[in-house]
Formats: sequence, structure tokens, C-alpha cells
Amino acid sequence: MGIIKVENIRVYAHHGCLKEETAIGSDYRVDVLVNADLSKSTASDNLADTADYVHINQIVKDEMKVPSKLLEHVAQRIIDRVLVDIMLIDEVEVRVSKMNPPIGGDVEMVTIILSEKRS
Repeated sequence: MGIIKVENIRVYAHHGCLKEETAIGSDYRVDVLVNADLSKSTASDNLADTADYVHINQIVKDEMKVPSKLLEHVAQRIIDRVLVDIMLIDEVEVRVSKMNPPIGGDVEMVTIILSEKRS
């Protein structure tokens, strides 16, 4: 087993429960950690034998384009796509962070963390 982390994917998106949030948009950070059997790729040195982090990054960018009220919903969509698109992955953890959330205080970010194992 091995771990691939794609960290600090920066995206501007339109998520939130308030009309202003979805109209104006804001900055988000997404981190993805996947567990996969990397033994074949360590021997072959072939991109087709690994969990391609370029593909993971593209999944995040695609799913972040779809507006949602809740970060939990966005994170679950990313997890679902990763597990459907990349069969080599056994487990995925996704962290979606809203930077400078409008919660009436000086808060750097709010983060939702979800994980799922392939069944």
C-alpha cells in the first residue's frame, strides 16, 4: 500500500447557503489523500500503473465548479468521483476548506473532512 497526497488545491468557487456566497464566490482549498496499491507502479515506472494525481486534481476542479450549499456535499461528490474514476484507489480522504468564511469573526478557514473506503 501507498499514499498519494494532493495538497492545497486552490479553487475559486460558488458554494454556500447565502445568496451572496453563491453570487460572489470565494476562495477554497482542497486536500486529497488516497491509499492505493502502488507496488506495480514502483516496479514498472509506468503512469498507467498508479493513481494519477493529475486526474485527482482534475476531479477536484470539475466538482468544485458545481455550486453546492454545503461543503459536505462537495466533498462527497469528490470522493464518489475518485472511487468511480480510479479503480486502483482503496480509500480516499477529502478536506474542503472555505477561506475567510462569512461567520462574523476573524476565522482563517472552515474545513470539512470526509473519508471513505471502497466497499
